[in-house]
Amino acid sequence: MESPHPEEQSALPPPLERKYGALLEYLGGFERAVTAFSGGVDSSLVAFLAHRVLGERALAVTSASPSLNRADLALTRELAGQWGMAHEVIETAELENPDYLANPTNRCYFCKTALYSDLTGIARRYNEAAILNGTNVDDLGDHRPGLTAAEEHRVHSPLADCGFGKADIRQLARHLGLPNADKPQAACLSSRVPYGLSISVPVLEQIEQAERFLKNLGLEQVRVRHHDTVARIEVMPEDFPKVLEHREAIDRAFREFGYRYVTLDLLGFRSGSLNEALKPKQR
Repeated sequence: MESPHPEEQSALPPPLERKYGALLEYLGGFERAVTAFSGGVDSSLVAFLAHRVLGERALAVTSASPSLNRADLALTRELAGQWGMAHEVIETAELENPDYLANPTNRCYFCKTALYSDLTGIARRYNEAAILNGTNVDDLGDHRPGLTAAEEHRVHSPLADCGFGKADIRQLARHLGLPNADKPQAACLSSRVPYGLSISVPVLEQIEQAERFLKNLGLEQVRVRHHDTVARIEVMPEDFPKVLEHREAIDRAFREFGYRYVTLDLLGFRSGSLNEALKPKQR
């Protein structure tokens, strides 16, 4: 994975150029900043630009909780090293909270509360730094209880506040040469577990093993939805043939991981598909 080129890669369309300028000005308004950095393109862009604007007055922080897959944890360390960015890895305690483990529909609230509470302590030690996250405008219409936790902890969302949607973020990240500009969407491993089904470290490890196996087959956009003894695989519809080609190997591996049945979701990958259960049924 190559580091960003010093020169920006291509001209931006004027609307995005204006948003980019607003984002740089926004970040420049902070004396110091601590960015919640997960390795996804959204938080990577914020962390990268905060470092570019504020230099040593910017710190990126990653939670090494079991709900973050180990590949993304490694990516945060790799990117921070490439960019020369101050980076701290912490262990948040959401898995010690019974409310989180029970996996209610507002599970994300308890996770983000644990994260932002820790970041608040770091920000205080870091001369009352502002706390930043990677929320964008496309996140605002989904079921995201973590946004409430962000409001309670006075977390700033530079991308959302400057009008960035996901497409804008990827285009700007490519323009800046960020190596993970086209990284497939990711979410915490707990998001693979239907609401009401308990979360545990063994369950998260089981999901991570299963998804890693699929990615090693060359599948990039992958979710393994954990329905107790049933694994429901979501991939892009164009990748169905590859799953079927390896169906026997997938079934064997998943059984070794602890699943009894393995299914392929015929609608394919949908970000946040477990939230569909929260929506009123259409008549």
